[in-house]
Parts: sequence; structure tokens; C-alpha cells
Amino acid sequence: MKPIIAVVGRPNVGKSTLFNKLVGERIAIVEDTPGVTRDRIIADAEWQNYQFTLIDTGGIEVKTKDTIFEQMRIQAEIAMEMADLILLLVDGREGMTAADEEVSDMLRKRGKRVVLAVNKLDHIQLEQELYEFYNLGLGDPMPISAEQGLGLGDLLDCIIHNVEAIYQEPQEDDQHLKVAVVGKPNVGKSTLINHLLGEKRLIVSDIPGTTRDAIDSEVIHNGKEYIFIDTAGLRKKNKIFDDIERYSIIRAVAAIDRADVVVMMIDATKGVTEQDSKIVGIAHNRFIPTILVVNKWDALEKDNKTMQKLTKEVRNNLAFMGYAPLLFISAKTGQRTDKLFETIQFVKMQSEKRIPTNKINEAIIDFVTIKQPPAKNGRRLKIYYGTQTGIKPPTFVIFVNDESLMHFSYKRYLENKINETFDFSGTPVRLFIREKAKEN
Repeated sequence: MKPIIAVVGRPNVGKSTLFNKLVGERIAIVEDTPGVTRDRIIADAEWQNYQFTLIDTGGIEVKTKDTIFEQMRIQAEIAMEMADLILLLVDGREGMTAADEEVSDMLRKRGKRVVLAVNKLDHIQLEQELYEFYNLGLGDPMPISAEQGLGLGDLLDCIIHNVEAIYQEPQEDDQHLKVAVVGKPNVGKSTLINHLLGEKRLIVSDIPGTTRDAIDSEVIHNGKEYIFIDTAGLRKKNKIFDDIERYSIIRAVAAIDRADVVVMMIDATKGVTEQDSKIVGIAHNRFIPTILVVNKWDALEKDNKTMQKLTKEVRNNLAFMGYAPLLFISAKTGQRTDKLFETIQFVKMQSEKRIPTNKINEAIIDFVTIKQPPAKNGRRLKIYYGTQTGIKPPTFVIFVNDESLMHFSYKRYLENKINETFDFSGTPVRLFIREKAKEN
């Protein structure tokens, strides 16, 4: 599970510039115009082998009647609610403002850990501006210059220290199997959970701007306990933005990170969209067992080839999810929903399966015979042996003569062959390549 860190602050304090520096690539729009970052941007980052998820948010205007700024504040609030840690950025050149105090008050009410960073302190004479920010009451302010890359190492150390402290706090021992139900808005997530619960308790409000946290619902089926995590999220607030579907992404990240199994819902009437691919890609990249569920099957006009055509479309558009079982259901009528529990248990068991080392190495011999390892500059990759080192996800290490000779396409070939040979359907496998230690 990767900790989630939300970067927040009032407009034009340098959040996107800092975000870009921390994730190592320029993927957020950076301009001097306040409010340019109108939607959250999400990326995974790493520091000292510690991985976390970073969310860039639009500027927070606490007291505003401007529709766009109000929408940005709502997005930032969603990000903060889902975050394990909040990174508050302020502008050291401009000094502390009333808007900074308003944002700080908002954060204190949430009761979450906050790291305070004072940006744009790229000259020694500006460092004296740091001290007034103690008045925000959020602990020691950290001086940085996102643009110049100054102080970022210390800032990252502080972030990791705080996140580790959070995870060292006592956690409840929960034996429930956690299932995250994800997908675009209006695909039927709440309807499905309502059906499984047997009662209509996940009511989705149509009030513009209404936000709801991910809702946990306990279900007991055949003596087994489940927690279904609904991520219905924000409803449409008219047509202000054409990017409203991005609201589902942050909820999907937070829910998937908590889940043992992911149920990815796809609208049968619309087919697979780019947004579907993004959402299910989060589960794939985090190696969480996943079930693809095509909903609203009752709403389609069907012939004897409809299921075959839709199956082909899903498999082609989500080719990287070839291991995931595919179900066609109607959450509204309950059609085929009975198969869901059985499939959830199946993919969970798959993620916990262990393969004996001798079987793995017998298979590797076959893999190499079928497709010869790549060569580079006259040297060919040699695979010595492999072993399974973990479960949830099934994790394998293969030892070779030279890691640099392992082309990504051959690694993908090995992953696919392991999955196929040992029937890991329902769960992705993780493969590490290591050089065999040389004997003296």
C-alpha cells in the first residue's frame, strides 16, 4: 500500500512546480496565472527506495463565489480527505497571507498530519521570511525552492518520517476481505453494492457539488465476511468542465490501495473508455487481483453474438488485463451477480498460490526453448534459475548473467508465460530480475 500525499495551498504558490520536481518529470501545467491547475494530477514518486503517491491540487480559495475556484476547492478537499499526509505549500516571497491562515484552519479541522513547506526561498536574504509562518501553528516550516530544487531532500526526508509515524500507529486487526468497487461515475457501483446488501442504503445525491467519501459496507455471504468499498464520489456539477470524470481517479487510488480484490465496472452501453483504462491500470500497476465486470447487460439489445463481440472489445482495449476474469451482469436486475462472490474468492486464492521451485525451473527451461533470450553486443542473456519469493501478489525472482541484457519485451514474455503455465488467472504476477553472484 502506497501512502497518499496531497500537495495543497492557495493559488500560485508553486504547487505544480514542486510536484514536477518530486515526481521527476514535467507532467503538471506550470504557469504564473492563479488557478491554472484546475484538476488533480496523480503520480507515483520514490525517495530512498520509499514509494508514495503524490496528488497535485488546484489552488484553494476558502472564501470565493467564483464557480471555477469553488470547484477547485472541492477537488482539493477530496484529495485531502483521501490523503495520509498533507503537504501545505506557502509563498515565502509574498509572506504569510490571510488566505494561508484560512487554508491552515481548514487543515487543522481535519486532524491529519501536515508538513509545511515555504517555497521560493532561493536567496539567503529571503530565509528570514520563513519565521512568520510559525504563526500558522502547523509546526516547523521547511524552506525550499521548488524551481531551483533547493531543500527538497530535507523535505522528502520529513515527508517519509511523518508517513512512517502514521503507519506505526496501532491498526485495527480486520479479517474482512476488502473489495474495492471502482469505475466511472454512473456505471452502477452503488447499485451493485445495494443489490449485494439487499437494501438501498447507498443513496447518491443529485445536489450539485455534493461529495461523499468512499463508503464501506459489510456483507456476509456463505459465512464469509466482506467489506465492499464504494467509490461513487462526486456527482456532476453541470457542464463547467469536460474533465468531470477525473473525480473518480483519486477515489479509485485510495480504495484500491486498501483492497484485497478490485471489481472494475464497465458500462455495457458505452464500451471501454480511456477513463476505464486509467482506472483499472491503477489496480494493475499495484498488482491487485482484479475482476472486470461489464454492467447494464439488461440495457443492451442483444443477439447471439453480442457477448462475443463485447468480450473481444474489452480484451482488445484492456490487453494488459488479460489475466482478469470477465463477468457480464446487471446490477439493476441482479442478473449473474451471484457469480461475483465465487469469482472474488477465486482471484484471492490465486494471489496466494505458491509454486515449488523445481516446477518453476522446469518451466523456465521450456520458456527458453520456445523463445531464445535476447542478445546485445555479441552477448546473450543466460537464465540460471528462478524462485517464488512471495504472494499477494505472486512474486518471482529470476537470476541471470547480466541484468542489462534483459529486454523489457522478454521480461513481459516471461511474466505472461508464468501466468499462463501456472494458471494465475485473476491476479498479476510480479517478476524481478537479478544477477547471479559471481564466484571468487
